[in-house]
Amino acid sequence: MAQTADKFLLNRLSRASLVVFVAIAVLCALFGEPLTAACAAAVAGIIICGRSFHPGRGANPWPTIQKLFFTALILLLMTSFWTGPWALSHWLYGLALVAFALVPRGIATLVTVVMVVLAMVAAHWAEGIADRHQMVSALLLTILLSVVLIFLREYKTRQLAPLRRTDELTQAASREYLSADLHKEIQRSEREGTDMSIIMIGLDAHASDNDPDEDIRSILPRIGRFLHSQIRDFDTYYRAADLQFLVILPGIATHDATNRAETIRKGLGTLLETHGMNLTVSTGIAGLNIGDDADSLQQSAANALRRAQQQGGNRTQAYSTWSPITSPIQPRAEGSAP
Repeated sequence: MAQTADKFLLNRLSRASLVVFVAIAVLCALFGEPLTAACAAAVAGIIICGRSFHPGRGANPWPTIQKLFFTALILLLMTSFWTGPWALSHWLYGLALVAFALVPRGIATLVTVVMVVLAMVAAHWAEGIADRHQMVSALLLTILLSVVLIFLREYKTRQLAPLRRTDELTQAASREYLSADLHKEIQRSEREGTDMSIIMIGLDAHASDNDPDEDIRSILPRIGRFLHSQIRDFDTYYRAADLQFLVILPGIATHDATNRAETIRKGLGTLLETHGMNLTVSTGIAGLNIGDDADSLQQSAANALRRAQQQGGNRTQAYSTWSPITSPIQPRAEGSAP
């Protein structure tokens, strides 16, 4: 709930900021301040391209466009040191925070240092402006406070990283822990001499005629709850990709995992149909074999899922080490769609 509230507040703040900067750009253009208007327009572009403004902005080409707007803002602020207005120099107060939020840490540090040096040089030669030296001291103090805030944010992120084990939409375990957890389960299975299988579940979005991204996002929490209801207490499921989930089944042989995958596939299909979504589900199963590690086992399940989707989707496919990767065997239960 806290993450949902944060996103809601950031979204509202982004939209309010966009209105403010668009208004500044329009007013400055009307009053003959083209450089200030251009800076405000660049900031507005940065806001529009941000994920806090719209969740879909995280995909290309939006991050690249956002960095282009940021580069334009930097060049405009550098120009203002020599052409004026001097009031634009106060925009540098928030530059460090914006830089560290948009570009890699090394580039952000370089940009901040260069802009501070240029501001100090411009202040030294800006005769006739009484508050230029006060501006430099205020800028340095602001940069110092920004660095402290950035450090605290990085420290908090590292401290909380071990606690962020679940995907916020589906409550599935985060993909960052998938390989490590799968490696532990493989070691346990080999040590105890028991079977182990994994199921890769994928929505057949490629077979849909329309773009169902928004509808899928809205139903992902229900998909997560359904998967949680279908697994045992010691099974785990992960959101392996945007539209894919991986389930680890300790102590389950490939044949039993195939039957369970078929049950899950049919149940998810019914769930999607109930909510009016013209989507099907495919599953790929891989059992642990001698010599398998976390990566090879995931790849086997992914290949089985890919094979099922290549055959039209809406089916279950098991992977066999006796067949080439492109031709997994067809289990008894999933040769055709229901």
